[in-house]
Amino acid sequence: MGPALEAKEALEVLMNQKIVPDLIDKVCNIAGSMFELLGKKNGYALAKKILESGKAEQKMREIIKAQGGNPSIKPEDIRIGKYRLPVKSEKSGQVLWMENRILVDIGRAAGAPKDKGAGIIFNKKIWDIVEKGELLFTIYAEKAYKLEHVKSILSIQQSIGVGKKSDMLIHTIKESPTVERTFVIDR
Repeated sequence: MGPALEAKEALEVLMNQKIVPDLIDKVCNIAGSMFELLGKKNGYALAKKILESGKAEQKMREIIKAQGGNPSIKPEDIRIGKYRLPVKSEKSGQVLWMENRILVDIGRAAGAPKDKGAGIIFNKKIWDIVEKGELLFTIYAEKAYKLEHVKSILSIQQSIGVGKKSDMLIHTIKESPTVERTFVIDR
């Protein structure tokens, strides 16, 4: 989550340097549906073939050039924030939920989308098994002071729930978690 982080991951996937199954599946489903609207058969398979063949990367580079960018750009050329804050699991269990509004607040507090190199890289997703101390996500910022605000958000709001499935069910039935929104001013 964040402009440079998303661009870097997209380029890595287009170059077949990184396999991100859920992203590839989503892209192939959307592109495949568009192919099928045009009368092509097996749109998903066609989209996946185009991605794996390198044709999608080639087309992206043509678009970059047409927009005045560097068509030879590599993922490592994309600058991301030099200040980092790793967030680790406080207990072992399963990732049961991710509070999107809080994660968006955290990303904004880090500077995204205005600061292009700011954002969040997720190491775990819902239903992943985690051990205590394992990395859940890393927050990136271009300015160190922005991570101080992020730390204050993290100290009062839980962005990812880790536990046993039965713990979550009991919590859900007994009470609904109340989450206060963090006010973020971007200057």
